[in-house]
Amino acid sequence: MHSFFYLIYVSMRIEELFSIIRDFPDSKPAIEDLKYCLERTGQRQQLLTSLKAAMETRLLHPGVHTSDIITLYISAIMALRELDPSMVILQVACEPIRKYLRTREDTVRQIVAGLTGDTEGSSELANELSKADPVTLEHGQDSDEETADPEEWLPDPIDAEADKCGSKRRSSDIISLLVSIYGSKELFISEYRSVLADRLIHQLSYNTAREIRNVELLKLRFGESHLHFCEVMLKDVADSRRINSNVADEEMKLPEEQRSPLPLSALIMSSEFWPPLKEEKLELPAPIKEVMESFTKRYEKLKAMRTLSWKPHLGSVTLDLELGDRTLSNLSVSPVHAAIIMHFQDRSSWTLEELGEALEMPTSVLRRRMTLWQQQGVLREEPAGTFVVVEKAQCERPEKNVVLLESDEEGESNMATQSEQKEEKLQMFWAYIQAMLTNLDSMSLERIHNMLKMFVTMGPVVTEMDIQELQAFLQTKVRDQQLISSGGVYRLPKSPN
Repeated sequence: MHSFFYLIYVSMRIEELFSIIRDFPDSKPAIEDLKYCLERTGQRQQLLTSLKAAMETRLLHPGVHTSDIITLYISAIMALRELDPSMVILQVACEPIRKYLRTREDTVRQIVAGLTGDTEGSSELANELSKADPVTLEHGQDSDEETADPEEWLPDPIDAEADKCGSKRRSSDIISLLVSIYGSKELFISEYRSVLADRLIHQLSYNTAREIRNVELLKLRFGESHLHFCEVMLKDVADSRRINSNVADEEMKLPEEQRSPLPLSALIMSSEFWPPLKEEKLELPAPIKEVMESFTKRYEKLKAMRTLSWKPHLGSVTLDLELGDRTLSNLSVSPVHAAIIMHFQDRSSWTLEELGEALEMPTSVLRRRMTLWQQQGVLREEPAGTFVVVEKAQCERPEKNVVLLESDEEGESNMATQSEQKEEKLQMFWAYIQAMLTNLDSMSLERIHNMLKMFVTMGPVVTEMDIQELQAFLQTKVRDQQLISSGGVYRLPKSPN
């Protein structure tokens, strides 16, 4: 009779297991009851089949946000570890989640954001990162069989997969399981650098206490060498604060008529250590360029043999707008929007083509940027293609101390995307390959791959390309008639005389 009730109960709970996992840890008593009964009914295979099907139908489809998939995967790790300490059920049932997450472009960024506490519901990941005795990932997760108590050893269940030993599987924590989705910690470090760079660029107060804490915690997980570039980035912020202070002190010693009319603070980045930045052409108004040139000269006095290369489209500008019947104070806008509105100081009316030429910006991009000032009632398009200043307000003015952002700028990264970085990497490889084939005439795929591994060793992460990826890349060059392939050997086409 007991066995019959156990079977009925387990079958009922198996149907509800997806919801039980979603509600964990509130559903922990149900997990404990299921564990007790499952040990007496032998319905593990039924559970695995049902749970995998529920995951695929209810979770793994385009309508679910990546962060929600990761959140449920974390809940599954905690719940199924409680249900099955050997973690075999977790390994088998959640493999579809892992495979699906590899296909999402934003998976790594969402995991990194969760680790640093930047997303809703990320407390579990942030708490896991803060553990006093984390599982280090610097040299992989070593088996603990030698140090474990022999009296506590348990064999793996018969449905365990043979590709991972039991001690290694049981020692895996949440972060190591998420990192192992891609099998490489370098990808996570690279993404974290991009997230950190974005945050530092938008951090106008130079306060990096939170970022320093995160880097120190990540060093415990990934090793100090992998976070070296991040440490340099944080040092750049501290150095920038000191340099800005020194430049301001030097300027205060000048007569008032020689001082800069516009205050300027700069974030000075060591270009070799920061991730690639998005490029955008922008010609700043002459007064701004003069202030930047003055800052550069003072910097060159402080740092001999060094100079500055400005990124005018990055940063933030705080300005006041004085119009006919109102003053808009302390508006924080992007440099592009500030440059646009500054041109209206000289002329109250600009055509789109004239302003685009002055800013050296495509008119299609400029029109989208103008939308912000139109929404704030500062500019009006009248007639079509011509923008004029609205001196008298037709609606309520915005509050003071407002940060103005276009809707498509919210959450926009200043870093080059993964696809942009990959394209840059491929172009770098292509330059190497062309040089090698020019000097050596022809080379096999294996030899090209081995020589690339020798040459391409610099950078924040190893920029290697595996041999399958290299072969696919070379084949695209063959199709584009930039390479000739014959008998597994590649050479450059002969240029016509």
